[in-house]
Amino acid sequence: MMFMFLRSKPFKQRKSFAARKHEVAGIRAKFPTKIPVILERYQKEKHLPSLDKTKFLVPEELTLSQFITVIRNRLHLVPRQAFYLLINNGGMSSMSLTMVEIYKDHKDEDGFLYMTYASQEMFGCPGAPWDVRFDTTCQSEIFT
Repeated sequence: MMFMFLRSKPFKQRKSFAARKHEVAGIRAKFPTKIPVILERYQKEKHLPSLDKTKFLVPEELTLSQFITVIRNRLHLVPRQAFYLLINNGGMSSMSLTMVEIYKDHKDEDGFLYMTYASQEMFGCPGAPWDVRFDTTCQSEIFT
């Protein structure tokens, strides 16, 4: 039961900053061409399944589009089912960028690249994990 409670907490809350930083240093020393990514499901997500793991070592040259394909396969999504990857809970990136380009611009101070996935239903509705202002009908949004 305790394991399930710990698993539901975000990665940053399960490990101290020092432990995360030390872990990244070990990963980067052992696998210098891999990007350490933490991919977590948006906390209020109701439509997409949870992944079996949150930590990924991703080749530097992989594009975001290729990484999304890997994640779609792990989630067993049908082609018409949409989902979004948010970087640092803040925004999306160009699908053609390589993971190393995204890492250089968005890595956390602990050395991990944090990403969150959410379904189409979460995109553009109140409580979404990115900075969006909404009109009163939740039919349109203005990105800030």
